[in-house]
Amino acid sequence: MADTQQVDEGAGTKQDAKQAAKAERHAAKLAKQISSFAQAHGGAEGQIAYIGQKGARIVLVGEDGGWGDLVAPTFAIAEQAVKKSGITTHEDFDGEFANKVKTGPYEWTRMAGIQLGGPSNT
Repeated sequence: MADTQQVDEGAGTKQDAKQAAKAERHAAKLAKQISSFAQAHGGAEGQIAYIGQKGARIVLVGEDGGWGDLVAPTFAIAEQAVKKSGITTHEDFDGEFANKVKTGPYEWTRMAGIQLGGPSNT
């Protein structure tokens, strides 16, 4: 004889709807931030990278070489946010896309200077 279990189809529906609404709000907030970045930098392109349990990182590069990033709780929310914002996305952060990034003295001293005994910029 097989064990059977009655499933209440309505119980999960409310919880699922709440989670979907929360994800939609988060994606909308991220899309607004992405659009704001793009407007401030003459346009933008992006790349989404999975970062494990923390979610996904959206790297943004402006047309003026300015760059920044945002973190979404899931890869799906990151994809939804980027789609809503309308920016171009890249599969990888290399080649022509990576060459658009402009770095200044701050980045050089933080990324390389610390390892070489340079100033910490703090």
